[in-house]
Amino acid sequence: MKMFVLVYSEATDEVVTAAFKAAKVSGYTKWREALGEGKETEPKLGTHFWPGKNNVLAVVVEDDMAPTITEIIKRLRTSHPKAGIKTFILQVEEII
Repeated sequence: MKMFVLVYSEATDEVVTAAFKAAKVSGYTKWREALGEGKETEPKLGTHFWPGKNNVLAVVVEDDMAPTITEIIKRLRTSHPKAGIKTFILQVEEII
């Protein structure tokens, strides 16, 4: 199994969530209002000087679904280049 951990601008939350639902991803965990800095976008620190916040979405899928999820993320990055979508893919050994 693979876990995809996406960090993205909260402004694109509906688009990201809809893309995963359209792919029949049945479960996820979401953290709202995450703050941080990256290399490709301005900081999102929820302040007057650095406004904005991120959301974090964690999705676990079977290995055969991983290429589909990867393509969804690539399309989202292309269609929303300012959303700061960054994804980390982790190997899931077991779900307890």
